[in-house]
Amino acid sequence: MHINWEQVSIFLRTGYTDMRKQINGLTVLVQRDLGHNPFDGDLFVFCGRTRRILKVLYWERNGFCLWTKRLEADKYPWPRREGEVRRIGKDEMRMLLSGIDFFCAHQEKKYDFVT
Repeated sequence: MHINWEQVSIFLRTGYTDMRKQINGLTVLVQRDLGHNPFDGDLFVFCGRTRRILKVLYWERNGFCLWTKRLEADKYPWPRREGEVRRIGKDEMRMLLSGIDFFCAHQEKKYDFVT
């Protein structure tokens, strides 16, 4: 497995995904719902209704890879709003896998100084 974390983009499909879907079904969601090319090498992250299972789909050189992580006791923080795609960075991906809810973090405010 080789992922260039400096160049890869990570996309979340918000809302809940049927976790019975495997590579073929998730690839269709990437194309249809997210509007992305699943062969680009980007990571696509999906979460089930119970918020205990995450799946990550990506293309590597000559085939698709599918990671699954199931929590035994806790739940993942996950945006419920259906039909959106959200781009996150590698640090946010680490936080997500650690259970940190960065979705509710304060957003940076930028103001222009007017003289």
